[in-house]
Amino acid sequence: MGREIQPIKISGEDRRTYRAKLARSLDVFARMLREHLFESDPCLVGQEIELNLVDDDGAPSMRNGDVLAEIADPAWATEVGQFNLEINVPPRELTGDAVVGLEEEIRQSLNHGDGRARGLGSRLVMIGILPTLRKSDVTEETLSPNERFRVLNEQIFAARGEDMQIEIEGAEQLLTHSDSITPEAACTSVQLHVQVSPDSFADYWNAAQAIAGVQVALAANSPFLFGKQLWHETRITLFEQATDTRPDELKRQGVRPRVWFGERWITSVFDLFEENIQYFPALLPITEDEDPVAMLEQGGCPELAEMSLHNGTIYRWNRPVYAVVDGKPHVRVENRVLPAGPSVADVMANAAFYYGLVRVLAESERPVWTQMSFAAAAENLQAAARHGLAGTLYWPGLGEVGVAELVLRRLLPMARDGLSRWGVGTAHADRLLGIIEQRCLTGRNGATWQIATMSALAERGASRDEALRGMTQRYIDHMHTNEPAHGWPLD
Repeated sequence: MGREIQPIKISGEDRRTYRAKLARSLDVFARMLREHLFESDPCLVGQEIELNLVDDDGAPSMRNGDVLAEIADPAWATEVGQFNLEINVPPRELTGDAVVGLEEEIRQSLNHGDGRARGLGSRLVMIGILPTLRKSDVTEETLSPNERFRVLNEQIFAARGEDMQIEIEGAEQLLTHSDSITPEAACTSVQLHVQVSPDSFADYWNAAQAIAGVQVALAANSPFLFGKQLWHETRITLFEQATDTRPDELKRQGVRPRVWFGERWITSVFDLFEENIQYFPALLPITEDEDPVAMLEQGGCPELAEMSLHNGTIYRWNRPVYAVVDGKPHVRVENRVLPAGPSVADVMANAAFYYGLVRVLAESERPVWTQMSFAAAAENLQAAARHGLAGTLYWPGLGEVGVAELVLRRLLPMARDGLSRWGVGTAHADRLLGIIEQRCLTGRNGATWQIATMSALAERGASRDEALRGMTQRYIDHMHTNEPAHGWPLD
């Protein structure tokens, strides 16, 4: 969905042509898989980090275009809301001290971006949902002035035929409506990519699905929305609702949502792209001139632009990605469940835990997904988003177990083993996984720190708005120290 598009008017003929091109692209993709045309070595990892822009009071700053112009770096891009930006971190092998270089690169990028933003009266903050965000900050007028967001907004609401209802019941209750997709902009995440061979893709995707709930419980960082305390990771349910193309009637018929965990374990990457085309109408039916069959017959590598664009409008929590780099195609798993922040150290700890654990599970002789139902993995994600570190999850051999016990007793040693298989140095693995361990021992992550700090400020007499603003300002200061959130003071 990072692709730019031109202003368009979509006709019925456009949709028919696009559907035929999608089917043709899927056939070509299947042939490329059969003929083993994909890059398989080395395995690479990468990241995307979404951020919020705030003013001196910690409120959203609608200046992403100005800030982006000042940063002047192609690695940075706009996102849905005018108060959002994104950094794309180049892929690399995860060996030796690569994690150190990755962490330093992210910190330097953030420091550079924050310095440019300060010159325009703004700051950068990594946080799942900005606590000071108000309903008036997420309207059609605050969409980024980007044609693809405008067209996407039009197509989603054309499919729905009515305004969007957002209903969340957590520590408090929220019921509101929206006439645009801009509430999606409230959800800022860290997306972790793993490039793998097509032969091992299904194992990595299944493994990523199995641990999605654990990831969210450990990293929860989105407890507030529009002044309400809701889920520990409210971003999960907000994103599911804010991009839903289905009116209630289609929901009751069992039509699949575009933000989707899925419904089964897979045996091939082909399964996911086939489901995308079978189940989901196109939102952006834009065709390119490339004939993928002719390109392949001539010895070239087809871009499969229509299939990739369509895939980008289906928001699986673990999304398949097809891409061509330097004339060579590859596939990768894009893990999308994690919120942004709190600090770069926390982001890197989350990444290390994921990369290590997903590799061990993908290479296991008795895969975890053969020992648990797909429904259990989906239920884990919802339970983790609601309750965070205080949640109870299902895990094979342990049954229903607390998050901390599961991670300390079973998963951290596996993640450490996985990082060793990637070639990550022991000292670096111990430092990053030590952050995960301390979260479990202290019961403190971004969400619990936000809730405790807001409550402390309220107990001193601050109003809810004042407490959220004061907490956000403290959060930004602590974030830039790069100290992990489990050690942040609660003053």
